[in-house]
Amino acid sequence: MTMTTDWQSEAESGFHTVGDFRFDDGHRLDVTLAYHTLGSLDADAGNAVMLLHGTTGSGRQFLEPSIADFLFGSGQPLDVSRFFVILPDAIGHGRSSRPSDGLGPGFPHYGYGDMVEGQHRLLVEGLGVERLRLLLGTSMGGMQTWMWGERYPDQRALMAIASLPERITGRNLLWRRMLIHLIESDPAYGDGRYGKQPAGVGHAMALFQLMAGSARHMASGLRSIDDTDGQIERIASQALDGEDANDVIWEFDASRDYDPEPGLQSIRAPLLAVNFEDDELNPVELGGLERAIAKVPHGRATTLPAGPKSRGHQSLHVAEIWCDHLAELLARTRD
Repeated sequence: MTMTTDWQSEAESGFHTVGDFRFDDGHRLDVTLAYHTLGSLDADAGNAVMLLHGTTGSGRQFLEPSIADFLFGSGQPLDVSRFFVILPDAIGHGRSSRPSDGLGPGFPHYGYGDMVEGQHRLLVEGLGVERLRLLLGTSMGGMQTWMWGERYPDQRALMAIASLPERITGRNLLWRRMLIHLIESDPAYGDGRYGKQPAGVGHAMALFQLMAGSARHMASGLRSIDDTDGQIERIASQALDGEDANDVIWEFDASRDYDPEPGLQSIRAPLLAVNFEDDELNPVELGGLERAIAKVPHGRATTLPAGPKSRGHQSLHVAEIWCDHLAELLARTRD
């Protein structure tokens, strides 16, 4: 499949400011919400779809060719000649308000509830859309899709990719806390008042890549100590250049309020959950997806087998392997 569209250039960017936004912890702050869009909104706003990104990401991740070519091109499930695609940056991410804007450690410790509220405010107040044709999220965005189904039940279709609708515990909680401690325990962090990025940011992002990566591809790609040390150095260098310590801590800490399991029966919209067999962040052997989807009145779930194109948790970036399931969901909910 050959595509030539420069999706980064095609997308239009925008900002919506919510004055005196009230965080769940009681703090109030004027919050700027950044987003990108593709396509045009119909007069009845019936063709609006919104895609939610993962932790440390932004809406721009969906503009990567490995996703955009298989979703937004001519004849693809979200062909932008027919759909209006909204790609928000969640609070704390991308170009939306975040600690590194100036408040540093004084920025409110937002949670997933705050992020979902911000997404909804952007949609309704900023873009004038009351109901989505589709809400699709990956990883953290997938987790927030379950929350959307409970809080705002009138969406026409929901698709949660690489996620589980359960409180974060066990290994998933352990590595997230380890990541935060790697940064906070670095003397250069200085309780969040650092002059330059502490080295702990690089170590933290290396841990993130370890957990989100594919064991199969690591086995073939990391064949020696030199190969492995080189990858660690590359990840650390990229993190020190592109990440901010407080931003990263806040991003991973935000999942502390996540627990949609008690409300799964209240999800009214058709929901499709897609996970991956080789995703170590959402282990298949624990059976969490099967238990959860049985509680969703119009829920379906599938776990895609590992294959040559899968990348563990990062298979969410390989839309070629899951876009047919999206097309099926859209066809099933057309009326």
